[in-house]
Amino acid sequence: MPQFKAPVRDFQFILHEYLNLAQYQDVPGFADATPELMTPVLEAAAQLCEEVLFPLNQVGDKVGLKYDNGKVIMPDGFKEAYNMYVEGGWPSFTCDPNYGGQGLPDVLNMPLMEMVCSANLSFGLTPGLSHGAYNAIMLHANDEIKKKYLPKMVSGHWSGVMCLTEPQAGTDLGLVRTKATANSDGSYSLEGNKIFISSGEHELTENIVHLILARLPDAPKGIKGISLFIASKYDINADGSIGAPSGIRCDGIEHKMGLHASPTCQISFNGCKAWLVGEPHKGMRAMFTMMNAARLYVGVQGLGIGEVAYQNALAYCHERLQMRSLTGAKFPDKAADPLVVHPDIRRMLLTMRAFSEGCRALAMEMALKHDLTQRHPDAQVKEECDAFVQLLTPVVKSYLTDGGFEMANLAVQCFGGYGYIQEYGVEQYVRDARITMIYEGTNGVQALDLVGRKLPLHTGKYLRAFFHPVDAFLTKYKDNAAMKEFVKPLSKHTEYLQQATLWIAMHGLSNPDDAAGGAVEYQKMFALVALAYVWARQAAVALEKLEPRVENRESSKNTVHDSSHSTLATEFYQAKLDTARFYMQKILPQTISLLASITNGSKGMMAATL
Repeated sequence: MPQFKAPVRDFQFILHEYLNLAQYQDVPGFADATPELMTPVLEAAAQLCEEVLFPLNQVGDKVGLKYDNGKVIMPDGFKEAYNMYVEGGWPSFTCDPNYGGQGLPDVLNMPLMEMVCSANLSFGLTPGLSHGAYNAIMLHANDEIKKKYLPKMVSGHWSGVMCLTEPQAGTDLGLVRTKATANSDGSYSLEGNKIFISSGEHELTENIVHLILARLPDAPKGIKGISLFIASKYDINADGSIGAPSGIRCDGIEHKMGLHASPTCQISFNGCKAWLVGEPHKGMRAMFTMMNAARLYVGVQGLGIGEVAYQNALAYCHERLQMRSLTGAKFPDKAADPLVVHPDIRRMLLTMRAFSEGCRALAMEMALKHDLTQRHPDAQVKEECDAFVQLLTPVVKSYLTDGGFEMANLAVQCFGGYGYIQEYGVEQYVRDARITMIYEGTNGVQALDLVGRKLPLHTGKYLRAFFHPVDAFLTKYKDNAAMKEFVKPLSKHTEYLQQATLWIAMHGLSNPDDAAGGAVEYQKMFALVALAYVWARQAAVALEKLEPRVENRESSKNTVHDSSHSTLATEFYQAKLDTARFYMQKILPQTISLLASITNGSKGMMAATL
């Protein structure tokens, strides 16, 4: 049977030591971001995920969903679990207090999101999508719409979804055909069909709020003619109560490779009453607000899968006895040594650990930067943080989802034949993770966004938001002997990334295929260097924490060490250093081959006959 234990200690490390949230105490919303508050919050979230959501994961996968004349029937236990999620106040965690929220920063929500995705990704899609819909409404809707929809969404009694895709309009949303016709009361009637609508119909909430892309009669062709509308499964009466069905219908659900307990719906709009969100023909601007938040969340889905896959692989490799170590028996009292002694197994396990702990820190830093763009009083800080978020969003979405799928596959490999059967649970992680590389913009589209929009924008302004802090870090630690093994590879591979950036910028102008042909490799290269920066900084924190321990041990055996220097703490920080070394030595060098491939250009690829 699979297992899951929330990585609470690592969340605490990232929040309070790596990101050091204490330095933002004067920023609105951060005053409560203290260890004293966050420790019980993390523990409560961990208990919900470990004891309620995780046991339903395999159940949902095996039982799946049922469709019955427009209704979707969830597996047993999901409705009760969602009610517990709502009763715990989790939907309102980071929402505006004016609408019933708790007003906490998004960075504090990231541990909850990751734990939910590790425990039960099918369950996690509904609250995750609702939060994205909340963000779009908050930023782009008028006060009347906010008052009408947000309180129930913030409480979790209503959920939210986004309705973009149509049979002929996937990535190319300029092909959307859903029509909006004005009514005399200021509303609009919608007619059309959408597909692949995650959580588009279910019984978890009283009502479902739909954000819908559609065209007005006078709309220009293409992407510039799309408007955003809001409607809900049931009409809403003047007093805020739920009325009659609105004309939004689920016409069927997809039968998928994974996420069997998450309804992916075919939705039709049959004259349903809707209201315009934002300006006419400016719908994509508002929708990208939702999609950018969703892309970080989808990245965390990959991270969550990677973490739980790692935990199960690690436990199995400590238990499973197979062969003897190449350097002699490590457990001579047993019939064979456990898998964990073998080099290739250790390579896979350390790759998984480096992915989970490095990407966790990167995702939470992204959330922090996003918070600061909204909350920090200094306009320059806001601008710098926004540039960082804009640049790294496609990198995080793509690398964390590619990685989540890869880590799930590595877990199956660690289990061997047992990984391929359902009983041990890890094959489900492979199936569930695969879609994350596709939805909310395929990872190839993310790469095009990175090289086509983010790199050249404002003459490289976004790039400076990443490279300048890296340069400052390298300058700070260039003469630190203990940090040399981390600083040197970071410096060298940052130079490789800069070379690749310059090559794409120069060759992309004369031949766009050169930039597009190397975009996915460049995106991965960027992620590898970004994670090297993350791991070097984690190593710096770990060395700082371990240094007093070394000094105390050498100076006096009678010294009473505080709890931060306990044996468990020492092991934690030492593991950080071990993983950082592994990353620098065995994973980061992949940038060399990526640079070679990028600079070989696209001529051979585009000239080939297919």
